[in-house]
Formats: sequence, C-alpha cells, structure tokens
Amino acid sequence: MPRVTNTGLERRLKYYAARGRYAAANFLVSGSIHGYRALHRADFSEYVARQGGRQNSGFPDKWRVDDQFLNPTPARVAVVIHCFYADLLEELLNHVALIPVDFDLFVTNASGQPISVPEDFSPHVGHVVVVDVENHGRDIFPLIQLVNKGALDPYEIILKVHTKKSPWREQHAELSGDGAGWKDQFLGDLVGSESRVEDILDAFATDTSLGLITAQGSIVGSDFWGGDQHITSQLMRRLELAISPEHLRFASGSMYWVRGFVLQGLRAFNLEEADFDEEDGQVDGTTAHAVERIIGIVTEEAGLHLVETTEVEENSSAGNRPYRRFDRDAERFPRAQVLPFYLPQFHDSPQNNRWWGEGFTEWSNVAAAVPAYRGHFQPRLPSELGFYDLGNDAVRRKQGALAREHGIAGFMYYYYWFSGERVLNLPIEKMYASDVATPFCIMWANENWTRRWDGRSQDVLVGQDYSKVPAENFIDDVMDFLKDPRYIRVDGKAMLAVYRPAQMENFSEVVKEWRRRAQEAGVGELYVLAVSVAEEFDGLGSAADSMGLDGTLQFPPHNLPWVAGPAMEAGLDSRWRGNFMSYGESVKASLAMSGALADNDYPGAMVTFDNTARRQWKADTWYGSNPYTFHRWMMGLIASVMPRNPRDRIVFVNAWNEWAEGAVLEPTTRFGRTFLLAIRNSVWS
Repeated sequence: MPRVTNTGLERRLKYYAARGRYAAANFLVSGSIHGYRALHRADFSEYVARQGGRQNSGFPDKWRVDDQFLNPTPARVAVVIHCFYADLLEELLNHVALIPVDFDLFVTNASGQPISVPEDFSPHVGHVVVVDVENHGRDIFPLIQLVNKGALDPYEIILKVHTKKSPWREQHAELSGDGAGWKDQFLGDLVGSESRVEDILDAFATDTSLGLITAQGSIVGSDFWGGDQHITSQLMRRLELAISPEHLRFASGSMYWVRGFVLQGLRAFNLEEADFDEEDGQVDGTTAHAVERIIGIVTEEAGLHLVETTEVEENSSAGNRPYRRFDRDAERFPRAQVLPFYLPQFHDSPQNNRWWGEGFTEWSNVAAAVPAYRGHFQPRLPSELGFYDLGNDAVRRKQGALAREHGIAGFMYYYYWFSGERVLNLPIEKMYASDVATPFCIMWANENWTRRWDGRSQDVLVGQDYSKVPAENFIDDVMDFLKDPRYIRVDGKAMLAVYRPAQMENFSEVVKEWRRRAQEAGVGELYVLAVSVAEEFDGLGSAADSMGLDGTLQFPPHNLPWVAGPAMEAGLDSRWRGNFMSYGESVKASLAMSGALADNDYPGAMVTFDNTARRQWKADTWYGSNPYTFHRWMMGLIASVMPRNPRDRIVFVNAWNEWAEGAVLEPTTRFGRTFLLAIRNSVWS
C-alpha cells in the first residue's frame, strides 16, 4: 500500500495539528512508518470530522456578491470551459460557436493570465461568466465550485471542455497518441461541426435515458482504476453507496456533453477545497481523478447511460429537429404529474402547545435530532426556505415557485379531521383564502395522534371516533376546498385520498355518501383513492376493488419489503434500538412491481424515511438515500405510467416537507436542491 512521502507527511501533520486533530495525525504517522494506507484528504473519516457547525459552502464567498452570476433568463444549454492554457482558449471558443441553440457560457480561469471572451464570438451565446480560480483540483474543483454555487442548476444539457495538452500521455504505456491529438479528437467529436452538435442534442432530446456523450474511444472501464479506487470508494460513502469495482465505466479525459442533473447532483457530495490535493503534477491518485470516475458511476446510478459519439445517429432531416426543444423559449411538456405529500405541522397550534409545550412546531423535533451512525445527516436543516412558519403566505408562494420551477404539478395536503374537529388546519385555510396559484388536493390523514408519532393505538393524544361524528360528515368539512379552481382533478373529478380506509367498517357506504353529497353541493364527481398501506395500518388489501373506489396510491415505505441495511459498515451507534433498512432494496422492489400496477394504481417514491428526529434511538431509518438513486426511482416510475392515458400519468412522492421523517424535497444544507433537480430532470427529460 502507498506510503506518504516525507514532504507530504510534514504538510499533513501540520494540517491536522493546526486543527487539533491529533488522532488523525497519529494515524498518519503510524501509516507512514508501518506501511498502512495513509489518510487522504477525501477519506470518509476526514469528511465526518468536518461535520457539525457552520459548513463550508464549497465555492468562494466573493461569488455571492458577484453580479456576473445574476441571470434572470438562463438558456437551457450551458458550456463550461476550464482554462489553464490561455493560448488554447480561442480554439475552444471557435468550436463552441458552432452550437446551434442559445447557450450560456462559464469560463473558470486558472491560467494566471487575464482572459476575455469576445461578445460576438457566437450568435447564440447569452450570459457569460468568467471567474479566476486557483490552480487546485485541475478542471474538476472549479466545476464543483460552480455546482456548489448553484450556477449550473438551470441547465438541461451541459458541454464541459477544457484547454487540454496532457503531455504525460506520450509516456502512458496503455494509451496512444499525444495530448494535442487527444484534444483535437475531443473537439472534433463533440463540437466539430454544427451538424455534429445537432445530432448530439437530438440524441438527448429523443432518449430520456441518455446521460453523457463523449469522444470515440474515451469510455473506459475497470482497467483504468489506477490509484483512484480507494478515494472513489471513500467519496461514494458520502452518498451512502458502495462501489462495484468490476463495473466501472467513465469518460476519460473529462470532456463531454452531459445531462445537467448528472453534474448538478454532485452538490450532494459536499466537496470543498480541503478535499482536493495540492497540485504536484500528479497523473493519478487524486480527488480530481476520483471525481472523473465518479461522474460515470453516478450517471449509471441515476438510471442513465454513457455513450461515445460513434453511437449517435446522424440526422439528415431538414425539418423540425428534436434538439429544438432546447431552444430558450421552447414549450416544456411534462411526461407525468408529480404530486408530493405536504405536511402542515409548521405553525403554532393550540393542540401542540398543550401536548408538547408552548411554541412547539415540527421544527422542535427536527432540530433536536443527533446522528445515529457515521456521516448520518442529522439534524436535517433547511437552507433556502429557513425555519418557516406556514401561517405566512409568503412561504407558500416560495414553495409553489420552487415546485413549478422543478416540474411538480401540485401538493397533496395531509388533512387532519377528528370527529368534526380540524387540527393543523391553518395552512390549507390560508391557502384557500389566498391567491397563491399552486394546485392542491387533500389526503384525509385519519390516523390517531400518539406520543410515539406512529399512528398506532398506544398513548393516543387524539383519536378517530366515528361513533361521535360519522365519517360521512368529513366531505362536508372539505367541500369548499373541493370547489376551489386550484383543486387537482383527474378527468374532471376532484381527487381525494384516504390514508387508513379500513378504519371505517362501512367505508364503501361512506364513499357512496361522499359522492352523493359532492354532487348535490356542486363539486361534481369525486376521484377517491385509498392509500396502499398494510392491513395492520388499516389498509384495504385485496378488498380495495370492492369498495367503490377510483383507485389506490402507493406510499413508500408502506407495502415494500423491509430489507436490513449495512449496519456494521455504517458504524451504527450502540444505543440504536430501531430498524436500519436499505433504501436501495426498497427502490429495487418498487421498480420491480411498478410495471404490474393497474392504470388506476398510482406509483410512489420516497426521498427517504428516517424518523430519528421523532424517535431518536428507536427510529426507522433507510440507509442509502441520495439524489442519483432517487432519480433512478423516479425515472422508472414515470416510465411505468407512460403507456397510460395522459390523465393517469401520476406519480406521488413522500414527501415535500416531512422534515422529521427525512422525506424532504425542499432544499437542505446537506443536499441543496439536488432532490428537486432529480424530479425536474425526470419530468422534463
């Protein structure tokens, strides 16, 4: 195993000692003396040690106030050029000028020389950003900085190129040619002519599973791990994923066209300057080389594939080419309606004040959680929206804008009604009284409220008592909401879901009465769905078909196999007494069953499930949730509904804002917008 050089050891010892991390320094000395693998900057232990407190943003603070990044009308295509050899920039710009649709340009300049981009170098160039960066992390860390800033979030397709010379290639025994020839091949294959670019963009427009296109002969496999396997493995642990060494495929040379989400999702790695090696002319074994491989790994984890330009078909059509969907003002057509569940428990309420103490909201639970395993994202903290109060209409406006921007059709509100009493009703009542344009619908969350936060029958705070007020009266309570023009309908019928239908002994008669009253009140037809939960949670099971329903909806993790996660590898705390489950296995099971669902059985995915914030050491936690695996889940579920009538192409998501259960699409300090971006790419691919 590699040893640390004396110079490298000295630098690292100073680094650790300056931060009071003597255990790491001692390990480093031991490794250098005894031949053990030395700690690398990007090792998982290094990452975990940096957690807690205020986190590094991963990009220069001065970028926050750099007006170059203000772009109210971004294009749909972006180009990222990393410039180390300033003398090659003009050549790259000449090639980029061949792009036939509007694009924005980002140039990261590590040349140490002033550079400029001619305003008229292309008729299609829109917004241009040129920033000076340190020569640190090659072309990769500057790219990561743009990702961490969110600068690349608007774009559906991105071209990444850099000023390549690669003089080391001539001495590489397994590679032919020199650096100049390699660079010329990349530019010729990727942006060699306008027709070549049109064909590449056509391919992205017509194949939703296409993730990355690179030059001929540039996709390589496990023979090219070099010294990067360990670093890659350590970095992938940040996403709670293990690598499969024999299945590596990645785009060597780091030039390619790529679907935007592949790069946007890199925000989830929380990479920063400390992760990247000091520049020393390395040709292998650095974080930059590992991330080059990771881009291939996460592309496939997202359910996308990599191809070379030789696999892109030429299109000689002179008509309306598919790539025109990437024109700035081209109309978007969502492939499905995505409806996340919406929790209203983020405001002051008399019930919570009585049960839990004055001022309690769900944020009280969220902020109190502590990690239960190494690298565990607890407490989960909001970023863009902050610790909001749903008594404020401005919050709903921001939530609605985020949802629309990322292809979400609306929200399904959890609605709490106990024997004639509304609970946590303020948000939906405020929504109803406002002009906030977000579409919405209702799920009657007719479960008991308990101190255990599990809806079971122990230690009930407020329960459902259908003998006190009949369930038939529920429809009268929500009638005004159903009449709202923003209310979500299926084939003209108002969608209404019920969480625990079998809790009502006469549920089929209840539904019949609901339909009658809705017709009389002028709502029209109802579209009544039962949530697919286990029978122990009062699900209907096989009886659903005889209840007069319009369908069912999936609500993971309900009715999916609970497969144990890697507790030993994760370093689960010895105090743990809960369930530690595998997110990847839940995804696998859901996708396997999705193709067999009836057209009125609507599939669902979950961001994750982790109720540590509510139950700490007795929680249920799914290990392995990350934006790329979630993207693969969403892509699979959307593909499963595509054969249906367009009105029935609906996919539910658990959830928009279930913060205390970890099911959060809203931006977080840990993941940024990456889960939202996964939805956007799935819906608009």
